[in-house]
Amino acid sequence: MTKPTTGASGPRATSVAPATSVAPATSVAPETRGLLEKGQAPHPALTALVVLTGVFLSSLDLFIVNIAFPNISRSFHGESLRSMSWVLSAYTIVFASLLVPAGRWADRAGRKKAFLLGLGIFTVSSALCALAPSLGLLVAARILQAGGGALMLPTSLGLLLPAFGPARKGAAIGLWSAVGGAAAAFGPPIGGLLVQASWRWVFLVNLPFSLIALVVGVRVLREVKDPEAHPADLLGAVLLSISVASLAAAIVEGSTWGWTSAAILGAFAVSILSGAALVVRSLHHPNPIIEPAVIRHRAVALADAGSVVFFAGFGAMVLGGVLFLTGVWHESVLTAGFMIAPGPLMAALWAFPGGLLGGRFGHRAVGSVGCLLFAAAALWWIARMGVTPDYVGAYLPGSLVIGIGVGLMLPSLGGAATAPLPPERFATGSALFAMCRQIGLALGVSCLVAVLATSTGAAALHAFRHAWIFMVVCGLASGLILQGIPRQVRARPKLLAVPAEQPETYRLAAGE
Repeated sequence: MTKPTTGASGPRATSVAPATSVAPATSVAPETRGLLEKGQAPHPALTALVVLTGVFLSSLDLFIVNIAFPNISRSFHGESLRSMSWVLSAYTIVFASLLVPAGRWADRAGRKKAFLLGLGIFTVSSALCALAPSLGLLVAARILQAGGGALMLPTSLGLLLPAFGPARKGAAIGLWSAVGGAAAAFGPPIGGLLVQASWRWVFLVNLPFSLIALVVGVRVLREVKDPEAHPADLLGAVLLSISVASLAAAIVEGSTWGWTSAAILGAFAVSILSGAALVVRSLHHPNPIIEPAVIRHRAVALADAGSVVFFAGFGAMVLGGVLFLTGVWHESVLTAGFMIAPGPLMAALWAFPGGLLGGRFGHRAVGSVGCLLFAAAALWWIARMGVTPDYVGAYLPGSLVIGIGVGLMLPSLGGAATAPLPPERFATGSALFAMCRQIGLALGVSCLVAVLATSTGAAALHAFRHAWIFMVVCGLASGLILQGIPRQVRARPKLLAVPAEQPETYRLAAGE
């Protein structure tokens, strides 16, 4: 009998195919035979078409909402930049908090079911965002939209990886990252065009594509589930939301209320206490938000930590670019959208090769190059950007280099965070990675808002330079974190005593 493993989800047998197993493109990978209902083999091309549509739409939403940010602000008169920032931060915080419970529920209930439910919620909430008559209702609709996105994102990779098989895992991760990058590239110009009619169209554009993906997905997706998976800790998700939201609020409001005021100190205290409670609960709960058995692997823990830091700088860069071009250079939103587009396009072009390079040369090496390029580009902006517009000589070179850095970094972090995990933990592992990424984005937006405050003119340029310094620090710090990741990250199974008819059954030893 196969020896059971004991982890955060309780004791159960975990089978992992040997590293030399190669699955045909149209067959079930050996590592997923026990996870597919009725023995149905996923079709890679059709599976990719449907799930990557969801990835594209959720990624597109991030960038078109950022480019529409100035127009949304003008629509709700009297709302400050601090208040408006919650249109972005509320989404990312709730998204981050629900990713692991959603991934765990998807493991048990079925990733197809979870993905289609998330896509349906995302579609309905997009319509509600478009119809929102006030900032409060828009933020509420964005929270609902975050719930749909949280169901889609981990299940998308959880459906894609089994369809491609272990031999093409790097290619699948690269494709997944490249589609997100393509959405980032198309987001700014599409958003700039849509807001010419109304900012509400940035949400309405999701509807037809979401509906088509739902109809096709019902027919072509094959269910992937782990019946022995257990539900995640919802109270832990609440503690995570409180911790990140309190920290974001303290950062955003610190310059207004006073960094030593009772309200700000109280917000920091709430963040620390709820975070500490989450850690304690994760250590003792049978199905925690942050699984100790998963993050005990050094590569996973460091990749997730590096994601928080790197994407804090990335979040500040994305919104900061829009605000600089429209607020300091006084470009129209449409022009700013096309100015921003080359950087994300470069990220999309480099993401797929970045995944392949990470598989060959190691995620640490490729990710480190990406971090250095990100930091170098921010230094370029510090040296060259001024109040006088100079797109070709100042902004564009930095944007292109940042795009290359992000394109290398995304698959490197994603690969390091998921490669050591057994296949039935792909959804949970990718959810944990995405959770860290979203936390970083939320904190990055909060730091940017705190740095910019209400600065205008020359003072605004000075404030943006501080924002770019923040990007440099995040890039270098994430690169430093990556140095602790082994050169080659892979699952290292230990052979168990198994019956003769199952000579290739392995388990992943926790901590390896």
